Amino acid sequence: MNTLQLIAAYDLEEITVPPKTILLNEGEKSHAVYFVKSGCLRMWFNNNGNEITTQFFFEGKAIASMESLLKNEKSDFTLESIEQCTLFVMPKNQFKELLECDTEFKKWFDQLILNRFFYYSKHLITYLKDKPQDRYNELLEKHPHILQRVPQHYIASYLGITPVSLSRIRNRK
Repeated sequence: MNTLQLIAAYDLEEITVPPKTILLNEGEKSHAVYFVKSGCLRMWFNNNGNEITTQFFFEGKAIASMESLLKNEKSDFTLESIEQCTLFVMPKNQFKELLECDTEFKKWFDQLILNRFFYYSKHLITYLKDKPQDRYNELLEKHPHILQRVPQHYIASYLGITPVSLSRIRNRK
């Protein structure tokens, strides 16, 4: 069962937001989980005035600052739309209640967290051991939809390089 099928059973608010809409600012407490019906969101943080993109979320994915949501702490990330997005919004209290009372939801969440852990582990390792060209090639091979839908400056930030460096890498192909 995919994420959108799972949440269909819950009466969630559906919203549509334009590009560049901030759903959660770094430093604020998270109050909701968002499920992407259509569009693209990105998660990023500010590093001395530079936006560092950590992940992109497309159709069928869930996004939240989980640490903030579950531990009632300030978020380390900003959540922002890249494209116009249609999202289902699950309030924090409903999310926490489902984790405690709904075994299917809890199984889904456990798998989500495990997949996120694997994703971030792999992402960290590629940052440490691979050259930017290798990171770009892997993105091109495994996630070409990102290159088709996401502006180049966000991709450069995600790869840990400048837009000029990304342009050079792309021109080498």
